[in-house]
Amino acid sequence: MATETADRVRLAAGHWKPRFVANGIDANDFDRVLTETSEWRDWAPTWRRVGDEHRAIAEDADRAGHTVTATDAYQRAAWCYHLGNFLWFEERALHDELRELTVATYAKAMPRIDPPGRRIEAPFEGAVIPGILRTPRGATKGAPLAILVPGLDSVKEELYAMENDFLRRGLATLAIDGPGQGENAPRFPIRADWSTVITPLLDHLASADFGVDLGRVGLMGISMGGIYGPRAAAKEKRLRAVVALAGPYDLSECWPQLNALTKGGYIFYTKSRDEAEAFERSKALTLRGVLEHVTCPLLVIHGGKDRLFPPEQAERIAREAPRATLLLYPEGNHVCNNIPYKYRPAMADWMRERLAA
Repeated sequence: MATETADRVRLAAGHWKPRFVANGIDANDFDRVLTETSEWRDWAPTWRRVGDEHRAIAEDADRAGHTVTATDAYQRAAWCYHLGNFLWFEERALHDELRELTVATYAKAMPRIDPPGRRIEAPFEGAVIPGILRTPRGATKGAPLAILVPGLDSVKEELYAMENDFLRRGLATLAIDGPGQGENAPRFPIRADWSTVITPLLDHLASADFGVDLGRVGLMGISMGGIYGPRAAAKEKRLRAVVALAGPYDLSECWPQLNALTKGGYIFYTKSRDEAEAFERSKALTLRGVLEHVTCPLLVIHGGKDRLFPPEQAERIAREAPRATLLLYPEGNHVCNNIPYKYRPAMADWMRERLAA
């Protein structure tokens, strides 16, 4: 058992260090946690401790009136809490606490980041779709909007760096937690039909002046969000452009090669009893028979060294969608987090061009 849990620590490090460093985690913190964590059960408690260290820095800075320092430290703390929580299910109470700390700590930074974030809550099936809305500085009228959709284990608070690429090009961003994601993980399991999520979200945005142009809305989906986005666009025609970033064509086809941590995430976030039930539910997460109905432009971005979803999955998406463009980086890992300086500007430029008119 000790060998197995130690292997999970190495698995987490090997798969997700590039992702979290690209999204704001300090590489020195990551290496320190890895050195101090020999057993998987200690992964979340160690990240909780590091997050607490950054939160203490933030609170001291707040008391001294050092707003910029406090804001940055609150963000780092929130990202540490999320990294401890995201595929760690050893102790449900701590898992839930870290999810709540991620949201509450990031909320302290959100109104003070540049440009600031605003929490929105779109009514959704007796609950809400929570989101972080940011609009570009200097926008004198409604800005085009990019909706950012996380994947299996990411959350809206993790998408700050991606938001900035769109914001710097004059697009507003709305990062959300849908079913099975972040705040909505306890409320709803993962679902395939994301038009049921995006349609009420757009209806809510249309109900008041949020400072965005609902005639120019695009969607960027990460990993499993690369399935959710096209499935939403197949029915919700208010979406004018979609980016499918590192998504599968059919999750069930990829299931045998998924690592143990990712399979555990699918069990948890689909609210399945075991792996067999999660696999059966994965069969609904497919783009088969869907892509012909995606009539808006679709940018498919994938890494040639993706260990979760092989590049052949992306090639099938690009072949079947009538207006698809494939951007395949041979050296890219999952979500191309080892080359964010390549894919992020490319997708933000592409989205700006599609929503400019």
